[in-house]
Amino acid sequence: MSDAVVRVRDLHYGFGSRAIFAGVDLEAHRGRVTAVMGPSGTGKTTLLRLITGQVAPASGSVEVFGQEVTRLDTAGIYALRKRMGMLFQNGALLTDLSVFENVAFPVREHARLPEPVLRQLVLTKLHAVGLRGAADLMPPELSGGMARRVALARAIVMDPELLIYDEPFVGLDPVSMGVVVRLIRALNDALGITSIVVSHDVRELASIAHHSYLLSGGKVVAHGTPAELDASPLPVVRQFMSGEADGPVPFHYPAPDYHADLLGGRPRT
Repeated sequence: MSDAVVRVRDLHYGFGSRAIFAGVDLEAHRGRVTAVMGPSGTGKTTLLRLITGQVAPASGSVEVFGQEVTRLDTAGIYALRKRMGMLFQNGALLTDLSVFENVAFPVREHARLPEPVLRQLVLTKLHAVGLRGAADLMPPELSGGMARRVALARAIVMDPELLIYDEPFVGLDPVSMGVVVRLIRALNDALGITSIVVSHDVRELASIAHHSYLLSGGKVVAHGTPAELDASPLPVVRQFMSGEADGPVPFHYPAPDYHADLLGGRPRT
């Protein structure tokens, strides 16, 4: 029996006439950290929206915990999401609630725990991310790295089976980034959960991922261990892994001839 928690097959999705995915296949296996990388605009966050049932694919299969997401009704989607934790790109803390209440929020919504039990649970999760002493602070009092860690404590407070990270390293200083990197792998190993990390930070992902996928042009252009991707001879992989400006991934968005556009091309709308 497969241990794939997430299985995506021949996924197609787009906005209007613009194709985002044109036949994506990937898997995230139980107890492992799976990285999804790619240049900006390749649909990494959109992939997470498809996995969590926020949008539906044009065609193909998105299977989570053995369930086809597109076949679930609203109640089924909500039940599926209760088994997931999500660290949003900007943390998404509720600014009028304290750190403690931000972490307690999912528990208050989905469970009826006595206050002493709730307090013990929340403080345990805050301790796991090193912020038990910040329980009474408000979000505006937190640094960017602290806010990201509070959001991580909130993401794990319901003990999810699948933990999803959307660009967890954006805007962090090197010290805060190092802390978050270590937490991702440590929490995954300690809790035995499945983690999907979406990012374009090659070095950080290489230190924590068991398996990585590289998206480009609507498809998975390469996948394997971080070491295998680093050794890949494919030009698109080499360009991304080494951060080269020139290569298969163009710098310019498709546009008409530059000279013609400047000197009397079609009017802008």
